[in-house]
Amino acid sequence: MADRRATLDHALPSSRPPRGLRRLGRWRLDDLSGLTGLRHAVHDAVAAHVERSRAPRRTADQVALLVSELATNALRHGRAPAEIELRTDGTVFVLDVADHDTATRPVVAGSRAPGDGGFGLMIARRLADDVGWYATRTTKHVWAVVAPR
Repeated sequence: MADRRATLDHALPSSRPPRGLRRLGRWRLDDLSGLTGLRHAVHDAVAAHVERSRAPRRTADQVALLVSELATNALRHGRAPAEIELRTDGTVFVLDVADHDTATRPVVAGSRAPGDGGFGLMIARRLADDVGWYATRTTKHVWAVVAPR
């Protein structure tokens, strides 16, 4: 079954996120025990900005769910700590989650039964307007762009 699953999985496109955005926050997550606090912090940062910009409040929920999925992936499939950065240009939010495993590439789950796991990037692709990844010499980054609607 694992071999069949691997053939259904596919690589996430490699590209850089939009540049020139203002940082709203930066966090470090050493393990999954800090995930709830991270979700709340990211939600609050987006909600504060959304309130000023009159964007829909559900945007904060979307970005909080995205950070949860991407940070969980970074810790489960990468190497801790996860480093999270949230940026905006006033029209979009960019979430960048980095881990320290540059040897593996992010993979979007193919067809599999519920409960088999591996849906984090699939969820991210459905919630975000764009998702990609890139690597530096020391970190692998998975990023997502959310445009409030």
